[in-house]
Amino acid sequence: MSDSKKHTLNPNKWIGLYADYLYNYAITRVDNQDTAKDLVQETFFSGFKGKDNFRGQASERTWLVSILKRKIIDHYRKINSAKGKKEVRMSFYSDGERKGSWLEEAVPQTWGNEAEKNIENSELKSALNKCIENLPEKYRMVFLLKTVQDFETEAICNELDITSSNLWVIIHRARVQLRKCIEENWFKK
Repeated sequence: MSDSKKHTLNPNKWIGLYADYLYNYAITRVDNQDTAKDLVQETFFSGFKGKDNFRGQASERTWLVSILKRKIIDHYRKINSAKGKKEVRMSFYSDGERKGSWLEEAVPQTWGNEAEKNIENSELKSALNKCIENLPEKYRMVFLLKTVQDFETEAICNELDITSSNLWVIIHRARVQLRKCIEENWFKK
């Protein structure tokens, strides 16, 4: 028989035993004292909430460090996701007097006659759908999942086995192709 020791949890002693260790672990990875403190606090909270899932195969400290690692990864995913959205530039014209680009979150809004806009929107929707159908399959799938069906970046990446950076590159390329297709099939009518 194996004499493997089954570890137990004692949440009442976590702060005294592990707070400094977890803080030092976090601060070397996030380089911000307040963020490191928040991550340690979130780790203790998640550990307490999930204490029933502790199987005793690892030490208490090892288990808490694994929770903290996930919290750090989530922290960077959140930053990169927000940064990616803010930094995506929408470039509609690459030359001429209308040359320019906008941050995606600051793209100018349309205005004008509602009835005319509704007709134009239905025609534009039809042209856009044709352009989407002509995208390469992976581009079409990523574009539709993220922008139309509003799936979370992480879910798409897990499903398609791609990185979040790759996802944003694919979306950018799909948008460039869609813009070109719309310019050729919609604006030049």
